[in-house]
Amino acid sequence: MKIRSIAFRTKGSTRGPITRLVSPGDVGQMTKPFVFLDRFRMEANRGGKMGMHPHSGIATVTVVMDGATAYRETTGSEGVLHAGGVEWMSAGNGVWHDGGPIEGHGVRGFQLWLALPPEDENGPAHSQYLAAEQVSSSGPARVIIGRYGDAASLIQPRASINYLHVKLRDGERWTYQPPAGHDVAWAAVASGALHVGDAEIGIEVAVFEEGGSAIDFVAEGETEFVLGSAVKHPHELVTGYYSVHTSLAALAQGETEIERIGTQLRSANLM
Repeated sequence: MKIRSIAFRTKGSTRGPITRLVSPGDVGQMTKPFVFLDRFRMEANRGGKMGMHPHSGIATVTVVMDGATAYRETTGSEGVLHAGGVEWMSAGNGVWHDGGPIEGHGVRGFQLWLALPPEDENGPAHSQYLAAEQVSSSGPARVIIGRYGDAASLIQPRASINYLHVKLRDGERWTYQPPAGHDVAWAAVASGALHVGDAEIGIEVAVFEEGGSAIDFVAEGETEFVLGSAVKHPHELVTGYYSVHTSLAALAQGETEIERIGTQLRSANLM
C-alpha cells in the first residue's frame, strides 16, 4: 500500500485557551476549503466568552469534545451545545454570533472555518445544531460533515467535504480512504499521538500530500483527533478581518451586510 506522506505540520500558536493551527493566510492555502482551525480548551469559571463578532463567506463548524458551550447568533438561534454536539453556521452574506463556556462548565474542542463556494458565499445565513445522539458513526469515526462508511451526517454542504471526529485505543489501527476526488486531507490531534508510516503526529495539525491515496493511522495511547478531506477549493481566498470570499466584489458585499447588522445591534444595545 502506498504511504501517504506528510507535506506540512505545525503546532500552531497558542494564546490563552486557544491554539490557532490553520489560518487563511498560511496553512489554509494548502488545505482550502478548510481555511481556519482552532483547538480550544476553556476552564470553568475562567471567562472566555468571544463577544458578538461577525462573519461572511464562510461556515463555522464547532465540535464539542468535552463540557458545554452557549451560543447565540443573529439568525435567531441560541442555546447550549453539550459534549458530542456539533455547530454548523453558514454565515453567507453576513451574520454576527457569540459563544463560550456556560457557568460552572469548561469546554474543549475544535472550531473550523470552511470557505463557501460562490453559490453560497453571499447567500442567506443559516445554521444547524446537532446533539451527540444526532451524529452518526462508522467504526471509530463520528461523521461531522459528509459521508463515511455507512454513516452520513445531517450536515451536507454543497461542496464535497468530509469532516470526522475519531477516537482510537492505544495500538489501534484505522485506515481512512478518502472519497473519489478528495485531494486535500489533514488531521489535527487533541490527545495521544498517531503514527503514519515512519512519522509521528503529536498535538499538532498534519497536512498530507495531495492525492487520493488512503491514510493508515496507528494510535499511541488513547488518541482523539479530527480529520478533514475534500475536493480542493478552486478559488482564491480573498480575506477580510472575519470574512473569506472568492472575489473582492463578494467580500465588499459581505462586509456591507456585516456593517448593516452591526449598526442594528448597536442601536438595540445588543453588543
